[in-house]
Amino acid sequence: MYKRIQQAGFLLGLLATASQLALAQSTPVGVFDGQADIGRVLHPGTATYTPKTQDYQLSGSGTNIWGTEDEFHFLWKRIKGDFIVYTRGQLIGKGIDPHRKIGWMARASLEANAPQVSAAVHGDGLTSLQFRRTAGGNTEENQSTINGADIIQLERRGNTYTLRVAKFGEPFQVREVTDVNLGDEVYVGLFVSAHNKDAVEKGVFQDARITVPAKLNAPSGRMDLGSRLELMDIASGRREVIFTAPNSIQAPNWTPNGKTLIYNSEGLIYTLDLASRQPKVLNTGDVKNNNNDHVLSFDGKTLGLSSGVRELGGSIIYTVPVTGGTPRQITPKGPSYLHGWSPDGKDLVFCGSRDNEYDVYKVPAAGGPEIRLTDAKGLDDGPEYSPDGKHVYFNSNRTGTMQIWRMKPDGSGQEAVTDGEFHDWFAHISPDGKWIVFLSFLKEEVAPGDHPPYKHVYLRLMPATGGKPKVIAYLYGGQGSINTPSWSPDSKRIAFVSNTDVSTISPVEISKK
Repeated sequence: MYKRIQQAGFLLGLLATASQLALAQSTPVGVFDGQADIGRVLHPGTATYTPKTQDYQLSGSGTNIWGTEDEFHFLWKRIKGDFIVYTRGQLIGKGIDPHRKIGWMARASLEANAPQVSAAVHGDGLTSLQFRRTAGGNTEENQSTINGADIIQLERRGNTYTLRVAKFGEPFQVREVTDVNLGDEVYVGLFVSAHNKDAVEKGVFQDARITVPAKLNAPSGRMDLGSRLELMDIASGRREVIFTAPNSIQAPNWTPNGKTLIYNSEGLIYTLDLASRQPKVLNTGDVKNNNNDHVLSFDGKTLGLSSGVRELGGSIIYTVPVTGGTPRQITPKGPSYLHGWSPDGKDLVFCGSRDNEYDVYKVPAAGGPEIRLTDAKGLDDGPEYSPDGKHVYFNSNRTGTMQIWRMKPDGSGQEAVTDGEFHDWFAHISPDGKWIVFLSFLKEEVAPGDHPPYKHVYLRLMPATGGKPKVIAYLYGGQGSINTPSWSPDSKRIAFVSNTDVSTISPVEISKK
């Protein structure tokens, strides 16, 4: 009799395993390959994707993700090598047990006792980096001091895993574990566990991003990863990927009619119709070495370009009708990097290198003598007019930290706007004049005079009247993400670019140029 019971139990175990494997090989959900209940859960879990909102919804049972084995529902993707996974997630409802949890997980296999690393946020707010080093080993953790994080990011570099978590609006807090070997190819995905075998808990995840970063030994400054063109709603912080390219696209401008974005890629300028989301090359004649310093006039009729001309010393400024045509050369020598146009259309402001010193200059939009507006030692860059024409904002590392500054259009009254907590670049003022958005690099990653691609960066927002900046986007990007004015005409949204190797993305998300 005992043998029969053992055999029945063994058969049930085989059936459970077969059922798990069948579910694990199910139809892809969004960018993920499949889903599975891990361990002997009492109630099957679910995972769904809503294309309109680009949200994932998970439900799951299970007693815990802890000890020597786990029980939970898992939405997974197979990834080789390094990755960064990000989401803004939350549990739904009050729940049954305060230790129910959601988050990201990297897992060696779909076995219940598999080695794993997880970025876990509990129902009571506990946030931690949890890990099991060996199959059947005990789970360990490195707790964060933050409580109730809703921004959850997990990164792998070799056998090192880094947890980055925050409450939306605040910078990341970081925890790390080293020497956890899960193998080259792992299961990576979102999870939910009820911490109660009889309960089913739910979580929702917005802005989920799976990123394969540049290799650590990649040549500095090379921009060869793919790109996601994203829109963000400022009020809610919700992000939407509207276009994905396998190569580098940079610096989206938003036209005043709200119908089109303009960006550069591989020396050419493109327009992207927001209704059809189809790109088209903009005719710029023989000027075909355009970089990410291009600006629209306030009336939207003319586009200013910065295009490399080796014989003239580097980047030269041109203007061209926004519908395309033959560009007109404005600056006689380079390097000259265009960043701003006066609201009355009369003047351009740019970063120019003269006598090995980078400063802010002003030049008539029709061409003429340039006027130097800054003379501090160091780099002054990214000048842009406020919509009322009363100030020119720019970034400067004259204090040893790159900060946002502003001055009057004649160069007088120069004053710092940000406090130097990060290295801040490229201030863009909303069309209604109420807000400033800018790009912030981490001091531990970037020198004050550099703005490289493929770094952990923030987009931060602050009132134009002053105040503490708020993080509104956490992304992998930097150079090319938001170099140009990218506010929507109604001041409700911004456009920017984040980066990844797009081979990690499902075909339904990729748009080809």
